[in-house]
Amino acid sequence: MAKVLIIDDHENVRLLYREAFQAAGHEVIEAADGRKGVDAFSSERPDLIATDIEMPELDGHSVIEEIRQVDPAAKIVAVTGAGIHHFPVAHEMGADPIFEKPLRPRDLITA
Repeated sequence: MAKVLIIDDHENVRLLYREAFQAAGHEVIEAADGRKGVDAFSSERPDLIATDIEMPELDGHSVIEEIRQVDPAAKIVAVTGAGIHHFPVAHEMGADPIFEKPLRPRDLITA
């Protein structure tokens, strides 16, 4: 069982991902914005981080950058509904893989 941190400002998206990860037997932690996500990462040390790119407080690019400063080997998956133009920046910051919304939750689970 892995500990998964879901960072997304849309509650319905977090619910969808949470249900999928829990059904696969994983423990789930959620954060409703980037700043809360970085704080949750620091306190919980999850095995996988799934972060949205466009969020209030701290965008996903900044989330990835801050997490990479603490743990360069952290497994980070980026998800964006704002188009593929975010892919190169997210990849450069250290996200791998990167998905475009809408996506199937199982894509995140197998990432």
